[in-house]
Amino acid sequence: MEIRLKMSQEQGVLHAGLDSGIQHPSLFGWISDFINKTLVITELEVRKLRHDPTELLTRAAQPALWMLVFGEVFSRVRAIPTGNLSYIDFMAPGILAQSVLFVAIFYGIAIIWERDLGIVHKFLASPTPRAALILGKALSAGVRAISQAVIIYLLALVMNVRLSWDPFALLGILAAVVLGAALFSTFSLIVACIVKTRERFMGIGQILTMPLFFASNAIYPISIMPDWLKVIANINPLTYEVDALRRLMLAGGTSVHSLSTDFIALIVSTIILVTIGAKLYPTVAR
Repeated sequence: MEIRLKMSQEQGVLHAGLDSGIQHPSLFGWISDFINKTLVITELEVRKLRHDPTELLTRAAQPALWMLVFGEVFSRVRAIPTGNLSYIDFMAPGILAQSVLFVAIFYGIAIIWERDLGIVHKFLASPTPRAALILGKALSAGVRAISQAVIIYLLALVMNVRLSWDPFALLGILAAVVLGAALFSTFSLIVACIVKTRERFMGIGQILTMPLFFASNAIYPISIMPDWLKVIANINPLTYEVDALRRLMLAGGTSVHSLSTDFIALIVSTIILVTIGAKLYPTVAR
């Protein structure tokens, strides 16, 4: 009974926000309508946090352990060249990116739950563009990931990481976190549309998380990787997220690529995945 009530409430919010402005003949009207529907989906998804806010804290446990255990140990070993940064400083942006990845990569399982509850069919019956559905869900994952940034920042303060408090840098960090979460949550949704069962999805999600993390510059620089791993790292979107965070998050932080390159890589990857996700989303209901 409670599930049905939640479904009816969500459907009511959906139609209340999506039925307004269905007919917009101009390009500006279409864009405005698309943005409005995307934000309605985002708000609908974020509201689910009220039912289980502890999820965000449990997702932060593993990255916290990485910083507290792995980071402290390797800071003493000094086996990884990190330039003018201490290892714990070098690692902190990578752990933030890892935390965002962990929040986003299992986001697709919610699509399977929604299909089983019949919510996906109601979304598909609405006048909402498929891309707006996918982008709205992606942005909601970004909002969830902001909480991980707050947790990692607090932990970094305790561990005396040299953080930058420049307002523009903080805005850049928020943008990188939201983009990273949107990208990987959309990737997760695509996987869910393909496998279509919770059991398969959980297995694949576990398989994907560690390779994405280790084949990036999160805990060691690309320069010390073997050549074959450098190729993978340079096409891994997580690498560009970490690179941007390392430049913005740390006082005196540097990046391998320019910030424009990092953000373009994240934006283009997100657009591509949203487009693919919009094509595959109806298949999850079959």
